[in-house]
Amino acid sequence: MATDGEIHASRSAASEHARTVAEQADRHALTLESILAALRSTRLSDAAARAEAVEIASAALIELRTATDRQRSTLLEPVTGAFSRLRADLRPLVRFGDLDVQFVEPPTTGRALPGDVAHSARAIVRTAVLALVDDGAARRVRIQWDCDGRNLLMQLRDDGAGSLDVHDDAVRPIAERVVALEGTLSVASTSGWGSTVDISLPLDPSPHTVESATDSDLTDREREVLRLVTTGVGNREIAEGLGISLNTVKYHVANLLRKLGARTRAELAAAAARG
Repeated sequence: MATDGEIHASRSAASEHARTVAEQADRHALTLESILAALRSTRLSDAAARAEAVEIASAALIELRTATDRQRSTLLEPVTGAFSRLRADLRPLVRFGDLDVQFVEPPTTGRALPGDVAHSARAIVRTAVLALVDDGAARRVRIQWDCDGRNLLMQLRDDGAGSLDVHDDAVRPIAERVVALEGTLSVASTSGWGSTVDISLPLDPSPHTVESATDSDLTDREREVLRLVTTGVGNREIAEGLGISLNTVKYHVANLLRKLGARTRAELAAAAARG
């Protein structure tokens, strides 16, 4: 029979594997978006577009082949270096895409970031930018990083429709990565003027344990929503399945997170499995 330590190690390994797979999927998506941006660009000839696409693909292959050799969890990375790598990740979209990405350089005196924080921070921003590209409403996004000595502070501000909400499905994968590092995320939107996403990631995250709640703590509707959350479907699908509004689903999910002491939908599913 497995010991508690072995179970914990197995779960940690599974969590790290899932995170790695998600980050690789984001990077591959960014590569494909960048290749498409180059091929669709009206500023390049056919030959130049093909050459640029080949260069992007080649760089991505090199990055993929060397990724397994990195020891992110044990290395420190200057905040300016991590930000420079982010700019390099997004350079093809900046050059050939329709989204105007503006970067605000972090101070050079900031504390060095743990490797996993730096890596996750870049993945979070890439996911957010890809969501903006898919949405198509924003034409400009401003990315700013800072470090207060204990936290990495990130802000993304766009000029889109101003309808973004912290419970939107587009924000969900971002929020899950943020909370996995004990961070916080907030969204402020003004209709017709755009949205601002503020993220804080602690440089020294502490372990977290999800508290259990009894079944009697939940309403019948909350139990229905929780059952669907555990299947992995999004808020819109839950709303359609239960015949309720999207805002009502968001309200129930927020209540479930509070009642079960969870911070992500994954933690909700784990709490439900234990119950």
